[in-house]
Amino acid sequence: MPVCVVVLSDQRAAEGLSQQLKETKLPLSTCITLPPEGDAIDQVELLSPNLTRVRRQKAMARWLMPFGFLAGVTFTQITNLTTFASFGPWGEMLIGGLMGMGSGLMGSYAAAASVNSDNDDGVRILRNRRDEGSWLVLLETPNGIEPPWQVVQRSNPQQVVRLNDL
Repeated sequence: MPVCVVVLSDQRAAEGLSQQLKETKLPLSTCITLPPEGDAIDQVELLSPNLTRVRRQKAMARWLMPFGFLAGVTFTQITNLTTFASFGPWGEMLIGGLMGMGSGLMGSYAAAASVNSDNDDGVRILRNRRDEGSWLVLLETPNGIEPPWQVVQRSNPQQVVRLNDL
């Protein structure tokens, strides 16, 4: 879905643009006004690297943990190591699997932190503008529908940043 964020200088302009966008006949998936103060920007996944990283980590853990469990069980069986022999053959295999599952969880954190999003530069710019006191209007339209650029231009934006262009 095409997403753009309009940077405006004051609250009146941001709320006016938001109201005009909602009155247009175009279907909008999202239209959010974000003030320069507070933590509203941290609640929007597109503009919060932390939320994106947490979502990515959970998705990776869903497949890395079961794979790690199977790898741990397999490693325990093929190496003939008796590190946990006091737990019996099934207990030793289970502990090996649990250790592999823990490794998969740790790997999901490391992998999620190491991947950069395509939007990182745009998000950094927007967060800097917000810290400078600008208001942000996040606008998302369904696929195949362009945002109403005439309405956006009439609001005299400081900047328009496009995110998630397909």
